[in-house]
Amino acid sequence: MKQQLQMTKITAATLFALACQGANATDVFRLEGYGPISRAMGGTATAYDVGAAGMMTNPATLSLMAPGSELHLGLDVVNTDISAKNQATGENASSDNHSNNRGPYFAPEAAFTWRQGALSLGVGAFAQAGLGTEYGKSSFLSRTTSGASSGLENSSRLLVLNIPFAASYDVNDQLSVGASLDAMWVGLNLELLLGVDQVGSLIGSGRASGSLVPVLGGLPGLDGAHFSLTKNTPLGSGVDAWGYGGRLGLTYKMSKDTILGAAYSFKSQLSDLKGRATLTAISTVVGQVPLRGEIKIRDFEMPAVLNFGLSHRFNDQWMVAADVSRVFWKHAMKDINVGFVADGGGNIDILLPQNYEDQTILALGAAYRTGNWTLRGGARIASQAVRSNFLFAVIPGIPTKHISAGFSYDLSKDSSIHFAYSHAFKETLNNSSLPNTSAPISASHSQDNVVIGYAHRF
Repeated sequence: MKQQLQMTKITAATLFALACQGANATDVFRLEGYGPISRAMGGTATAYDVGAAGMMTNPATLSLMAPGSELHLGLDVVNTDISAKNQATGENASSDNHSNNRGPYFAPEAAFTWRQGALSLGVGAFAQAGLGTEYGKSSFLSRTTSGASSGLENSSRLLVLNIPFAASYDVNDQLSVGASLDAMWVGLNLELLLGVDQVGSLIGSGRASGSLVPVLGGLPGLDGAHFSLTKNTPLGSGVDAWGYGGRLGLTYKMSKDTILGAAYSFKSQLSDLKGRATLTAISTVVGQVPLRGEIKIRDFEMPAVLNFGLSHRFNDQWMVAADVSRVFWKHAMKDINVGFVADGGGNIDILLPQNYEDQTILALGAAYRTGNWTLRGGARIASQAVRSNFLFAVIPGIPTKHISAGFSYDLSKDSSIHFAYSHAFKETLNNSSLPNTSAPISASHSQDNVVIGYAHRF
């Protein structure tokens, strides 16, 4: 078992090293389900066996797995359709593959589970959340307040990785309890142009401070400021950090066919994201003045989540499941807190407002088994967490409605393959408010997500 566990850890680390490109999530940053079984059933996962990926939602579901060991390998492939429209001019900026670390986005996963008697254990590596945009350097988003082209990029790439260590225990024939402790890694790339009107709004509202503020204000013909914190390679991020998280969960068998589940994921505890960056002041008089330095993204956290779930099996063929979730974004995403210290001296601190709303999500799923096949389908609907007047074009995590379908096929009694497809319907938000946009914008976002997985039991 120790050799198998070590092999699983090495496999997981290798997969993430090969494919840490980021994934556009659809519950704001969070993926709308973990593993192909959950994803195919609308992201439900609180009250039935979804395999090893259950440790990402409710670790107590590990007790619903068959006795023995299981190795799970999987991959998410996300293809997005994101655009921002200038409502004043009608120009459209399309997020596309302008660079070699942008979409389609890949999010690999690997896990190992073991169950014997009343005890179940698991370890895994999963992409918990992500976001990515690439508008290039020639759209209206790259123009300064005066209308001059800066030739600077607007883009983003966020990836949140979870490495959960989970355990579940059968208290009795009806009740199982579980817990996980997660190591977490967050990496962020960001290219963001702020017009002088946006900079002025931040200063005027007390959201920009530091010794570089009067320097920028005193630059003749100031027309904008651009932050660049990006490693433009398939691997690496401009800023990153490690931290930890965890969750508690339980399942209760009301009967042999009906299961209730509940789980609570704690708000993450991450260090400040740190790295190198360039702050470029843009002037109509002296041109572009780049300042290299150290940058921090402070207090960036993933939100707490409360899940309640129910599953019911009608017979050997039909099963249905439903989850209701509350995601506490309000306590996790109030501001993007940026601190920059130039190599030559001077600093600037900026609070970019976000003020997300807490999110309520309803997920529904159904499964039908016939022979070696299990067919699945689901739907998911969420309230909008992003407030339109705080929308950033480079952070358009706004889809709220999904449909999904998928299947499993048993290759043998010990191995199976899994597949899921989910579609996030197009959502559009408008923003004409400083400081997060200069031009009045309309941002649209839809996407298609394919998940494949392989499980081997021994």
